[in-house]
Amino acid sequence: MNQRGHWLLARCGLFIALALLVTVGRARADAPPSAPAINAPSPVELIEIDGLINPASAEFIADSITRAAAANDAALVIELDTPGGLLTSAQQIVKAMLNATVPVIVYVAPSGASATSAGTFVTMAANIAAMAPGTTIGAAHPVEMGGGEVQGVMGTKIENFTASFAKTIAHERGRNEEWVEQAVRQSVSISEREALKRHVIDFVASDLTNLLAQASGRQVKLAGGRVVTLNLAGAPIHRSKMRLGESILNRLADPNLMYLLMLAGIVGLYFEFAHPGVYLPGVAGAICLLLALASFEVIPINLAGLLLILLGAGLLMAELFVTSYGVMGLGGVIAFVLGSLFLVDTSETNVEVNRKIIAGAAIAFAAIILGIGYIALRERRGRATTGQEGLIGQIGMVREPIVPGTPGRLFVHGEIWRAVSDTQLETGARACVIGVKGLEVIVRPVTALDL
Repeated sequence: MNQRGHWLLARCGLFIALALLVTVGRARADAPPSAPAINAPSPVELIEIDGLINPASAEFIADSITRAAAANDAALVIELDTPGGLLTSAQQIVKAMLNATVPVIVYVAPSGASATSAGTFVTMAANIAAMAPGTTIGAAHPVEMGGGEVQGVMGTKIENFTASFAKTIAHERGRNEEWVEQAVRQSVSISEREALKRHVIDFVASDLTNLLAQASGRQVKLAGGRVVTLNLAGAPIHRSKMRLGESILNRLADPNLMYLLMLAGIVGLYFEFAHPGVYLPGVAGAICLLLALASFEVIPINLAGLLLILLGAGLLMAELFVTSYGVMGLGGVIAFVLGSLFLVDTSETNVEVNRKIIAGAAIAFAAIILGIGYIALRERRGRATTGQEGLIGQIGMVREPIVPGTPGRLFVHGEIWRAVSDTQLETGARACVIGVKGLEVIVRPVTALDL
């Protein structure tokens, strides 16, 4: 092939290549645009509140709201089961929830759980409120020390404030204000079906998956008036737990644990005073008392109840050093029981020390004091066995003849005493001591009744 043929072949190849490029470009231009990728929902953070509403749980919820907002989570779900707690802690939780920049969902679960008293306010403050089948909500009436209804002007003030607080929450979230006022003023409690019917909650969910599915697509209003549409169906769930410090504080906020720690501390110090030098009971008792004092920081304590307990403990300690035959000990038990009943100030919380624990402690202390009193009384009534008084009634052996008016020698109680008698006693005779006068014993012959 000549040079002209090579040139024509190159031009044809170039032409064919350009034609192919143009064809491919048109095909791509005419192809329909690809559908955009569907964004997966953001994660949902889940926390559990199973117990009392207290400063530890309030801090945990507030921290979780901040953490969820910082992580751009789709929502924060609070799985709630509480018998109530401190109104002050409930106010802190409500404040954090109403000002949250992330949707907050409260789910009263599992079946058999309840959102009682302070838990009612927490549930009502959620952007989405849901309950599992077989759960209850309500009974938010404030009570006084000892569990009765608050009386007088103070009772009216507390009740009106709590009712106003509850209605404000319900109004902010668009829920039933009339019912929540009844829950405060009349301690009304309802099931999940009645709560849904009365628009106290948004829906009933069988489990977490169903909860997220029903919440998805709903619009909620966040702090600042921003409205967002929830996209939670199928969202991954990240569980969070309390930090170690929050967990310890949460445990110490249990009034029953606080009371048991206080009892353990008192008993430990009691044994240390009774048996000095053992050390272990005293050290353990001091630690228990310090932990009980830490509980006082998170549980509202009635000063009169605490002083009665301290008085009771003081009387119990005094029983070790003062022979009162149980009088001071029983007085201490009575003061201790009364102080235990009044220890927790229930005008600020609906939780209190279990009455069975108080009864058990009272019975145990009373039994100990009665036992000590019985032993002391028996020893006082019994015959003395030491000292000069212990010689009376003892039988000894004459070592040196005893003649009326002339003292002799008597071996008695492992000792030799100078002895006198109105009856003559020869060496080797047995004599009974009937009196002691200084360093001299008074004796008489042994009779059949002495043997």
